[in-house]
Amino acid sequence: MNELDYVPIAALNQYSYCPHRCWRMFCIGDFTDNQYTIEGTSLHDRVHTVGDGHREEVWQVRAVWLKSDRDGLIGKADLIEANDGHWYPVEYKRSHRGEFDNDELQVCAQALCLEEMTGQPVAQGYIYYAQSHQRQLVEISAALRQATIATLHLIRTLLHTGTMPPAVYTPRCKGCSLFQSCMPQAVEKVRKYQES
Repeated sequence: MNELDYVPIAALNQYSYCPHRCWRMFCIGDFTDNQYTIEGTSLHDRVHTVGDGHREEVWQVRAVWLKSDRDGLIGKADLIEANDGHWYPVEYKRSHRGEFDNDELQVCAQALCLEEMTGQPVAQGYIYYAQSHQRQLVEISAALRQATIATLHLIRTLLHTGTMPPAVYTPRCKGCSLFQSCMPQAVEKVRKYQES
C-alpha cells in the first residue's frame, strides 16, 4: 500500500463529527484553534509524554504510533494498556462524555491497528474524559467495526476525490473551530433563497 493511501486515525473522528470539517482539515489543510482545540492540545501534550510504566497490574505505554496495512490506517494512540495478556487503547478527550459516536470510531480504529500489530484480538478500549476524570468503556463490537470500516471507506473516497461535502448546520457547529470558515447557516440561507 502506498503511504499516501493510509488514512489518519484522527480523520475518522473528524469525519463522523462533520464530513465538511474533515474535508477542510485533511483535503485543504484548513484548521483554526478555538478554546476547545487549545484545551485538547494541552491535554494531549501532557498525555503524549513518551514513556511506559505500571499502574498496579496494568502495563501502560504512552504516545504509541499505530499502523494497519490491512485497513490502511495510521496514527498515534494516547495510551495503550496491557493487562493479563489483553491489549486495549485509551483515547483522551478534554470534555465530559461525548454526545456522539465519533470518539468510539477513533478507539475502534486504534483497536484494529493493535490487533494487526500484536496478533491478538482487542475486545475493548476506553475513552478517558478529562473534565469528569471518568473512563467510558468502548466495546469493540461487530457493529462498531463495520461502522468504522464504512467510515474509513468514505474518508478514503473523500481524500482521493477531494470533493467538498456540503456544510450542514447542526448543533455540533457551536463548538467547531472552523465554524467561521464554512458558515453553514449562511450556506443554508443561500440554498433556501435559491429554491424560492
